[in-house]
Amino acid sequence: MDEPKQSPFALNRGRILLLALGALLVVIAISTSLGGINAYQQLREANAEAITAVPAEPVDAAVE
Repeated sequence: MDEPKQSPFALNRGRILLLALGALLVVIAISTSLGGINAYQQLREANAEAITAVPAEPVDAAVE
């Protein structure tokens, strides 16, 4: 007897490997477009400095 034809969308080892590599490529592309990990660390440091910085003159919007 003839075996039934495999579906073109069935997952086999090769297709799973290609899907995993494609997902990895997408993650790398998104990470690169967002500036990578170094930019995120610099952003955190700048945010911490901005929070701890005290303004030289207090700004009072009520006094004009």
